[in-house]
Amino acid sequence: MNERLEERVARVEGVLEQMDKRLGRVEAEIKELRQEIGAEIRELRAEIRKLDERFYSFMKWIIASLASMWATLMA
Repeated sequence: MNERLEERVARVEGVLEQMDKRLGRVEAEIKELRQEIGAEIRELRAEIRKLDERFYSFMKWIIASLASMWATLMA
């Protein structure tokens, strides 16, 4: 009976070692995914900033054009 118990304990220890390795891989994958997502978010923010700058530039041109048309009509 003692031998059988030792076999079971050894088997459980083996399973736990496998689980530990798998969890280590999962943790590494999650860390890598977080880094990739962080990089993607930074890129998106940079693109949004560029679009925002372009929008404000276009708005300035539109306002300047409207002001000059208004001034022409009033003169």
